[in-house]
Amino acid sequence: MDRVGFKMKLLPGREAEYRQRHDAIWPELSALLTARGVRDYTIFHDPATDILFAVFAKAPGARLDDLATEPVMRRWWAHMADLMETHPDQEPVQSALVEVFHMD
Repeated sequence: MDRVGFKMKLLPGREAEYRQRHDAIWPELSALLTARGVRDYTIFHDPATDILFAVFAKAPGARLDDLATEPVMRRWWAHMADLMETHPDQEPVQSALVEVFHMD
């Protein structure tokens, strides 16, 4: 499986709420991501910079290109928008990361 890594920016002082909301991730969002081929999804937080680092495995045949059009994804973004840097449409500002090393 291919891996995808990206970073986002948490607003200062919002880590506890960000964690709490993800601890209660909506079942319909989790089901959508799984159905689209997202596996082993993890998000890390750097408290010194409030950078979030996300990584997941992309299953063969994953369909991720149009996730932004899914209503549950848009609702989740709106739910999280007060915690992180977002675009005007509430999509999180994301920067793709380039994999430089992996070890199984």
